[in-house]
Amino acid sequence: MRVGAHLRQDENPVATAEELGIDIFQMFVTDPQSWKKPEPHPHAEQIRESPIDVVVHSSYQINVASLNNRLRMPSRKAVEQQAAAAADLGAIGLVVHGGHLKDGEDAADGFANWRKLFERQADKGGFGVPILIENTAGGDHAMARTLESIERLWDAVGDFPEAGFCLDTCHAWAGGEDLVGLVERIKSITGRIDLIHLNNSRDEFDSGRDRHANLESGQIDAEVLAELMKTAGAPGVLETPADGIPDDLAYLRSL
Repeated sequence: MRVGAHLRQDENPVATAEELGIDIFQMFVTDPQSWKKPEPHPHAEQIRESPIDVVVHSSYQINVASLNNRLRMPSRKAVEQQAAAAADLGAIGLVVHGGHLKDGEDAADGFANWRKLFERQADKGGFGVPILIENTAGGDHAMARTLESIERLWDAVGDFPEAGFCLDTCHAWAGGEDLVGLVERIKSITGRIDLIHLNNSRDEFDSGRDRHANLESGQIDAEVLAELMKTAGAPGVLETPADGIPDDLAYLRSL
């Protein structure tokens, strides 16, 4: 079982990962609130050569499902650029949120836009890393909140070898999905889980709110989270509050 954490703004993430004794770390390659193109990382060689795995999380504003050209087009470009930066670091994948539409828009068009992302990049030779589509917590028009929407999304993109899946436990809980048996239900749709975002939730079940808590201090039974991590057979990244990450890691190691 490979367990790690998201290292938010660390200049030297490998050094921090070594201090924490983790097997994998997640990082950004650019300001997550901007459209800036990634710059070469000052510790790229160290990241590539480290035995610690790395996964990259994309910028938050990306929404490749959008029907608005002014949002969808820069989102596609950002995914391409950030995937290239992830590949340069030897990352195991680029995590991208499922996205959402506006009220009254046809979900079929949003799923079609996801397919176009992969089709257009395939014509350019691919992304270079798997695109790990992450389930989302809230919104009636989200592309990846419910199992039904994930199934429709996978019908659109599942035949592309670079399409992967990231399961966020807080998002699933907030989205109204029972975590017990969820791994099996997801895999029956996607056939795979490539990464777990192992997070507890500050809010109640089906709240639609994405607020993470440390493993033993949230609304979800920590033992349920640990069992899900074990069952998934995929690396897990903590996106919990930073001060509590050492305790979260100690809890997982104790099991």
